[in-house]
Amino acid sequence: MQDKQDHLAIQVDEVPLREMVSSYPEPFASQMAGRAKRQLGDFFGLTNFGVNLTTLAPHAVSAIRHAHSKQDEFLYILQGHPTLHTDQGPIALAPGMCSGMKAGTGQAYSLSNDTEDAVVYLEIGDRTPGDEVTYPDDDLQAIRVDDQWQFLHKDGSPY
Repeated sequence: MQDKQDHLAIQVDEVPLREMVSSYPEPFASQMAGRAKRQLGDFFGLTNFGVNLTTLAPHAVSAIRHAHSKQDEFLYILQGHPTLHTDQGPIALAPGMCSGMKAGTGQAYSLSNDTEDAVVYLEIGDRTPGDEVTYPDDDLQAIRVDDQWQFLHKDGSPY
């Protein structure tokens, strides 16, 4: 593979799947089985925002339901019929639909694929330093320090 600066346009499948399924600590990381990401933004060396092409196998989930303090997130459904889980309840999505989660609102979300067909979507998020993530349904919080996530229990003790 050539250096990322040599690429101006590619076929998506030229971007390898991310090797690490999840950066969550256990017991949460194993819950991400069936999720595969192609880190398109990283492939091109983008630093201001990230773009992932994510595939959820049948009955897989995108993430633990979460809310960011500083990072806006945007989802665009390309294939399949996932369910968006929010504080207001589940919302059925379909190809061509999109969702945006504004940072700092406390609106927590995740996607699940409750079908027998794959779900494919684009996820786009900024990379604002100092982001913190809350997980209202789990004993987990995350803090972004030096481009790395640090995962803590809600009482502040590390995983």
